[in-house]
Amino acid sequence: MLFTMGLPHITKDLPGTEGMIRETLEDFTVEEVPVFEPSGEGEHLFVNLTKRGISTRKLALDLAAQFGLGRTGVGFAGLKDLRSVSTQTLSLHLGRITDDEIADVGRTIEATVPVKVNWLRPHTRKLRAGQLLGNRFSINITELSLDPEEALARARKIAAVLGSGGLPNYYGPQRVDEDNIRRGYEIIKGTHPRRVRNKWLRRLLVSSYLDHLYNLYLQERLERGEFHRLLKGDIAKKHSTGGLFLVEDPDTEAARYEAGEISFTAPIFGPRMWWAEGPSGDLEREIFDKSDITLEELRSLDVRGTRRLGRTLPEITIRKSERGLNVCFFLPKGAYATMVLREIMKNEVR
Repeated sequence: MLFTMGLPHITKDLPGTEGMIRETLEDFTVEEVPVFEPSGEGEHLFVNLTKRGISTRKLALDLAAQFGLGRTGVGFAGLKDLRSVSTQTLSLHLGRITDDEIADVGRTIEATVPVKVNWLRPHTRKLRAGQLLGNRFSINITELSLDPEEALARARKIAAVLGSGGLPNYYGPQRVDEDNIRRGYEIIKGTHPRRVRNKWLRRLLVSSYLDHLYNLYLQERLERGEFHRLLKGDIAKKHSTGGLFLVEDPDTEAARYEAGEISFTAPIFGPRMWWAEGPSGDLEREIFDKSDITLEELRSLDVRGTRRLGRTLPEITIRKSERGLNVCFFLPKGAYATMVLREIMKNEVR
């Protein structure tokens, strides 16, 4: 089993602000950025709402129960943190209903679920996982021991580095904590002491180990000095379109990489994953060979494998606030805000 925690910082030579986040729910706000707007007609009612202290999954279950919908009757694009104030859209499969009935749905939701409904609009299709561009974050760092001006200067210096060269798109500790990683490995190897009957939980635990291997790939690439450049054989991604392509000549693509137009992708291992080639592929196989799992074991668990963007390039704005610092940025879907905050603070944040 390949297991290690404590991921390296890309700004390790720059001192952080320290401090804390999530002193209150309002210190961590998230706004989902959609990939499309609802059409205004159809059987699926899109509900944009703001929630406090409730997980997306729990909210979806509550809405399904309230309107007599099955598990597939409620859709959402992404999971938002329990310990936050989050604005996102969910869809309810209510059939074609009138404007007055739509208004009644909004009032019913606010009366029975601890949320504020911002707008409601019908659409022809269900909102599905992954149908978002990303999320905007506004996060307060509080309990600073530094002088506020010094903390601001440190944070802005780190933010400039992250914005120009990017940071590893690590999975956060919410996803890859030590217990989940070990349990996922045991499920893959068939040595878990108890059968995990819940399909969603079993899939989550298996993914945790594979996401851990992805993190280790990024860690190894960073420590070898190969994060800020492309390697021959990389599978790169175009930020504007999402298209993937094989890097045959890193020198030819270097300008686009430095400009933030493209980035390398990293492996989420599985039998249907597109493997990198050349030096990049050698590193992937080195990580996989040390993992003590096989593609056959993953295939038996219906794991396919995919690729994930290896770096993010957040544009970060930071200002002083009454209680410390306010940090604002956008991240593409699937990226973790806590990975930006750990660079700025040099704390392990959750």
